[in-house]
Amino acid sequence: MCLRRPLTWIGPSIFYVNKVNFNADYDERPGCGFRFVQLTPPGLACSICLGEGLTNAAPCSAPKLQMVVANIEAAHAQFAATGVGATGVDVTGVDVHTWGSFVYFADPDGNKWAVQSMASRSNG
Repeated sequence: MCLRRPLTWIGPSIFYVNKVNFNADYDERPGCGFRFVQLTPPGLACSICLGEGLTNAAPCSAPKLQMVVANIEAAHAQFAATGVGATGVDVTGVDVHTWGSFVYFADPDGNKWAVQSMASRSNG
């Protein structure tokens, strides 16, 4: 699965690789007015695709994107070390076992992310 997001400039893809630690899988211009940048978070099987000509959606039009990580404290430490500008760790619900813990950040285009860590999952 690849989530498609438009770009206003190449900065967000550099941000995702250098600061958020996504893997740069693909960055090509297969035609005029078309650029395809595929980025995958480490350890996950779902990518985001950024570029020109991928979608009619306006940049920054995603209300909020979300990904789940195994260790929210490690993710927060990495974001802090690379200057992502993430929030502190937010424990939502009655305790960490209810909804998990979250860290929030936005990319240079203003797309907002919620990064979640769950103490346990019913599907293993």
